[in-house]
Amino acid sequence: MEDRKSSVYFVTGNSHKFEEVQQLFDKELKMITLKQLDLNPLEIQADTLQEVAKYKLESLKNRISEGSYFIEDAGFFIDSPLNGFPGVYSSYIFKTIGNEGILNLIKPFEESKAHFASVVALFFEPLDKAYFFEGIVNGTVSSEIKGSQGFGFDPIFVPNEIPDKTFAQITRDQKNKISHRGKALKQLIEFIKKRT
Repeated sequence: MEDRKSSVYFVTGNSHKFEEVQQLFDKELKMITLKQLDLNPLEIQADTLQEVAKYKLESLKNRISEGSYFIEDAGFFIDSPLNGFPGVYSSYIFKTIGNEGILNLIKPFEESKAHFASVVALFFEPLDKAYFFEGIVNGTVSSEIKGSQGFGFDPIFVPNEIPDKTFAQITRDQKNKISHRGKALKQLIEFIKKRT
């Protein structure tokens, strides 16, 4: 009987993101070993997460010799009052002004609307083709930074499903059940399950 696990590579330099994804894989896809590859794919500034994810995935084609691999690109969109900012620029904005800078841009908080979006782009070796999976979670912006879990904008995002806590105040397991990344990854996991 074959007991060797198949491997799938998650290309990311973000250890927090990898740990979140690994927890989901360990729970839902026990026959697959998830491995982290820190390759720093090429990134473009584009209007949509889909365009960014597609470009990142294609930039890895000649750098990974064999196996299936995926990347994940996410954005924090403050729909009101910032018209979707920072969106596709989330990573740069977080490094530049952080959560404090974002909170300084928002008034009044009671009327804020926000969402996180995630695009997972997978190159699936057996079929030699790219596939895309998307997830969104809606919520509001907290008037203050709360919690020590998670990363990035998690301490200022309050999901509609748990309206009294930020993403940084809930466990990784709770977050994976409702988050944008969790939703996109569940689609990815179902896709792999059906083909392994």
